[in-house]
Amino acid sequence: MPRRKSLLIGINYTGSDNELNGCHQDVDNVAEFIKYRGYQDTPQDQVVLRDDLDPEYAPTGHNILAAMDWLVSEEHTTCFFHYSGHGGQIDDPNGKRPSGLLDTIVPVNYKDNGMIDSDVLHKHLVSKLPPTSTLFLILDCCHSGSTLELPYVYRSDDDGNVHKLDGYHAGLALLQEAKELFTGSSSADKEAQARDLYAGATSFMRSLRHNRQLTGLKPDDFTQE
Repeated sequence: MPRRKSLLIGINYTGSDNELNGCHQDVDNVAEFIKYRGYQDTPQDQVVLRDDLDPEYAPTGHNILAAMDWLVSEEHTTCFFHYSGHGGQIDDPNGKRPSGLLDTIVPVNYKDNGMIDSDVLHKHLVSKLPPTSTLFLILDCCHSGSTLELPYVYRSDDDGNVHKLDGYHAGLALLQEAKELFTGSSSADKEAQARDLYAGATSFMRSLRHNRQLTGLKPDDFTQE
């Protein structure tokens, strides 16, 4: 049986203007749920970060990223990540997203160190995940649909049927459509339309690239408010 590790984060932002209720209980519920599925609650196998625990286990930005690195640090491991707290959006500083926004999760000390954006989450959870390991992830927050910048998205319809949205092939289709517009007509309107399609598709494809050379934590891992 492969090794199993879990990281559970619950933030109520107690005493703040943005206080939530129930995020700590979410962690307790998820911990109980995964325990019956073979995940151990020993310190070697599970890390819990909540803002009602000792500062050592507070869900600060630094602690969250360090715990993420721990979670995906080993090969042949089944990893489970759960986050319950606020989600947000910030301006994309690199201008790579057509929407101009990056989705975020919100550490307890976000007023001092900012939020953790989707690019940083991808670097720490996806790019660092060994090929022989698997990650299961639940984000119980706003703007969670594209928080990890993954090529595949599953969504359910009103009847409860789950459908896979293949972002990778959708990006390729956009590139092909732009190519056909470029080669099929020389009108100014169609050329402008093709350039818009090409820009959107290439921006999306760039967002799927992984960087496996990242090590450690750096100050610019945080996006300042």
